[in-house]
Amino acid sequence: MKNFIPFLLVILCLSFTNCSDSDNNDEKYIPLTAEEGEQFSGGETTVFNVSEEAFGFSASKLTFDEQTDFGVGNSFFRQSWISAPSSTTARDGLGPFFNAVSCASCHFKDGRGRAPEFDGELGKGLLLRFTIGGQDANGVGFPDPVYGGQLQDNSILGQTPEGQFTISYQQIQETLADETVVVLRKPTYTVTNLGYGPLANIQISPRVANQIIGLGLLEAIPEATILAFADENDANNDGISGRPNYVHDFATNSTKLGRFGWKSNQPNIRQQVASALSGDMGITSSLFPNESGPTGVDLSTIPNGGTPEISEVNLNRMALYSQTLAVPARRNYTDQNVLRGKKTFETIQCTSCHIPKIQTGNTHTVVALRNQTIRPYTDLLLHDMGEQLSDNANDFKATGSEWRTQPLWGIGLIQLVNGHTNLMHDGRARNVEEAILWHGGEAQKAKDKYKKLTKAERDDLLAFINSL
Repeated sequence: MKNFIPFLLVILCLSFTNCSDSDNNDEKYIPLTAEEGEQFSGGETTVFNVSEEAFGFSASKLTFDEQTDFGVGNSFFRQSWISAPSSTTARDGLGPFFNAVSCASCHFKDGRGRAPEFDGELGKGLLLRFTIGGQDANGVGFPDPVYGGQLQDNSILGQTPEGQFTISYQQIQETLADETVVVLRKPTYTVTNLGYGPLANIQISPRVANQIIGLGLLEAIPEATILAFADENDANNDGISGRPNYVHDFATNSTKLGRFGWKSNQPNIRQQVASALSGDMGITSSLFPNESGPTGVDLSTIPNGGTPEISEVNLNRMALYSQTLAVPARRNYTDQNVLRGKKTFETIQCTSCHIPKIQTGNTHTVVALRNQTIRPYTDLLLHDMGEQLSDNANDFKATGSEWRTQPLWGIGLIQLVNGHTNLMHDGRARNVEEAILWHGGEAQKAKDKYKKLTKAERDDLLAFINSL
């Protein structure tokens, strides 16, 4: 019997991996747990839906009037504008020069656009901005003297489109520490079929339409909270020096903190909506009352849809709609691989810019958005992302290589909603891993740490990001 007990202990020990080293490996086998409430990305406004319509639901707890305005705003967002004159007076005035006939053409199902898949494909959510260097008194970049600040590649009947563009891709290889090779694609844009003469010596800045969930919650974050994330002079020596953009508010003719757009170049949702109506569809509003078109075209001779073409009431309804689209809940947030990936996300310092958890303030006009604990994974600040991502175009305070930290909530549902996984400001990254490998500048250290991870660690990290 005495001899049997040691033998039994040996058998038991052999039945466990690394039994003799258990003291050194206990941490590896301790189950990880999710934070309380981690699934509520949008706080109490979170929607639990995993379908193609996941981005299209309103935040909970809206008032009856807000729900009504949400529905009307939704109709203006999804339905097509038409050229004037028309019996449909509420939605006429398209163009005369434009990129898309509706908001939903680029933000399909309130989601993310993509680059065209073939030459001449229109209205899928990628457009080109033009600047020639320098800025006006408000900080707005000087546009091309003929074509303005944005290439409008479509026009109403009887007008010649400004032009089109093509994209060619250069392949770039990144080799990870385990010798895995990832092929990236770097785009080059060529403007073609110009209808009104040559372009000036311009900088081209491509911009993809983003998913528009949770915008009101970002708008509800107190300015002081965002500024507290800033570390412009890198006082803590972590290599991260996010800084705010300050932009022109057309409604108040003043300078405000930028929050929205790829370079935080818009101060609020209402101006973001009005700017897109003007630049993308040629719809005038109280904020942007002038028709746009190439120099030499007498715009006064072309019928319009009124002055302005969208009423103040309907502009506000579209803004309310954009403010109150709910954020979908997390998926798989308790899975061990996802929790391991979350830990790695923190360890390699992704959370230095992608702030996981923020509290909204108590002053937003939509009461339901107040005092919410949200998990957007952004600081809404500008960061230098390196020369490989630079568009060489200043945007108010943002330099060519500076971009706003992209919120990550909803990222794992883009494929389901929009049928693709293309990421970054121009859609060059075909998946999350490629997006990580395009990071440079302040994010170079995090990228280098990612490249040193094992395949299992990378898989866990990507599983975490795709659970957001």
